[in-house]
Amino acid sequence: MNTKYDISKLTTISGTFIWIGMVCAISFLESWLKFQAPGITLELGVGIGRLVFGMMNKVELILATVILFASWRSLQSFKKESGVLFLVAVLIVLAIQTLVLLPIMDHRADLRLQGVSLPASFLHFYYVGCELLKVIGLTMFGLKNIH
Repeated sequence: MNTKYDISKLTTISGTFIWIGMVCAISFLESWLKFQAPGITLELGVGIGRLVFGMMNKVELILATVILFASWRSLQSFKKESGVLFLVAVLIVLAIQTLVLLPIMDHRADLRLQGVSLPASFLHFYYVGCELLKVIGLTMFGLKNIH
């Protein structure tokens, strides 16, 4: 077997499952657990969340780039049976989060931190839905690439 192929395949698979773990740990645990800690106000939790999710988005963009490059390098990952369509779906969801949801949520967080009272919003539900779609898509892509 070609060493480049092995390293590319390993990078694709490990990067995919690291990404899944990061999303699950932060979006499905940290994001709501922080509000259970004593002394955490809504404003403080919003500030922490903004910082954490902003950084997570940057790391996700890096992981997406690494996975794309590694998949391309292995030559197998862009075949239909490799689940590349799952990766494309994940990248579309990530783009929606990066270009649409996060900027709006950041703006709302800024207003909230300035003491502005805001009407209820479904943005967090949309974001969580996107996170679920990413985890499903990444899981399918990762599993297809293990075989």
